[in-house]
Formats: sequence, structure tokens, C-alpha cells
Amino acid sequence: MLKDLITHMQKEAFSADYKILPEKKHQNESVLNFNFEYTQTSQRVLDISISLLVLIAFALFLPLIAILIKIDSKGPVFYTQTRIGQNRRQTRSGIQESNRRKIIIPGRPFQVWKLRSMYIDAEKNGPQWATPDDKRITKIGRILRKFRIDELPQFWNVLLGDMSVVGPRPERLCFIRKLQKDVYKYDERLLVRPGITGLAQIQNGYDSDLESVRKKVYLDRQYIDGISLRTDLSILRRTVSVVLTGSGAN
Repeated sequence: MLKDLITHMQKEAFSADYKILPEKKHQNESVLNFNFEYTQTSQRVLDISISLLVLIAFALFLPLIAILIKIDSKGPVFYTQTRIGQNRRQTRSGIQESNRRKIIIPGRPFQVWKLRSMYIDAEKNGPQWATPDDKRITKIGRILRKFRIDELPQFWNVLLGDMSVVGPRPERLCFIRKLQKDVYKYDERLLVRPGITGLAQIQNGYDSDLESVRKKVYLDRQYIDGISLRTDLSILRRTVSVVLTGSGAN
């Protein structure tokens, strides 16, 4: 019965993916004139409401999860990393305030919280994307990542206002510097608060190479262009099926 329910949810969500979005713009067109008011009002109310519920539920299971992480490998339970958030220098009209001062960082830096899913020396050779069968991921970490449990602490970031529940995934500055040069209109995904889930996350999964990033940015820009309560609720509905099936996880 549960399998049939999940299958039905996937079919329903898949068919609704783009119905809720406006007709796709040509890739050269900008998405600067998005629904800014929604991101500051209704979306924020939705963010706070969902975050409080998730964090309360998460607190009940955290002791058990923490024990499993500590038993599985050496290192802390939580993992923090500096990510780049919304570019607040851009106004509603899309005009940058960069004339006042030189922009050194393309968005607002913040510390993102996650449950540790990799060994503590995972980046001894420098920053890199996770890959299928990545040896840096612990046994418990693989389960956490498969069902997106490792991302639950990020609802604290949502509560603080660093992130939204739905939006483009936040990225590290070292990757942004490279991707700004290699991916068309990459900076436009920084127009809104980054999210835990989003159109790109459920459609594209984790980044694995430059081509997957190009597809992600395209989907992020489509999301921003059609951002609304209806869009967010549709993405949240499909996220449930992604989490239950563990699809798209590395």
C-alpha cells in the first residue's frame, strides 16, 4: 500500500512540475523582475511554520542519530560550512547597488548546519563534489544522505532567515568563483534566499559535474521567475516522495 501511495505521489508531482511555472523564457532573458513581495511575506511565514514543526520532530530523534554517527566514525555530530546566501545588494528592480562599493562576495555568507555524513578528513585534497559511491561518505552518512536526514539541521538556518525551505541550494565561495565564469547567468540564482529543497534539487539531484550545474542553474532561474506560494507547495509535495524513495542521493 505504501509503495502504491509513493508511486501515485511521484506521478502526480511529476505531471505538476512545470504546470505551476510560467511559460519558459528564452535562456537569454533575465529573471530580475521576480515576485519579491512573496519572498518577504508569505514565503517567510511558510518558512517559520514548517521549520518549527520539523525542528521539534527532529529533536525527538536527534539523540539516537547522534549516537549512531559517533559509533560509526570519529568526529563531531554536526558539521558547519560557510556558504553564500542571498545577494541583498540587488533591489526589487534588479539594479545592483554595486556602484557604491566594490562587490567582493556575491552574496551574504552564513554558516550552514548539517549532520556529518563524511569522514573528518574528507577534503584533505581540497573541495570537491560528492560522487556516486564516494569513499568519503560514512556508512551511516550514506543512509542520512539517501533520505536527506543530514539536511534537517538546516531548518535552523531557515528559522534564522539565512535560508528558505524552498529555493536554490547554497554554494561555497570557491565553487561560485569558478561557476560565475563557466555557467551563464549563474549570479541570478542568488537573487532569493537559498533553500533546503527546490525545483533543481528534486529534478537534478546533487551536483556531479559542470553540465549538471548548468542544468541546475537553468532550473533555479525558472523557479525564481515563477516563484509563488503555489510553486512552493507543489515543490514541497514532490519533495516528500523524493525523501521517501531516497532518489537522487549520492
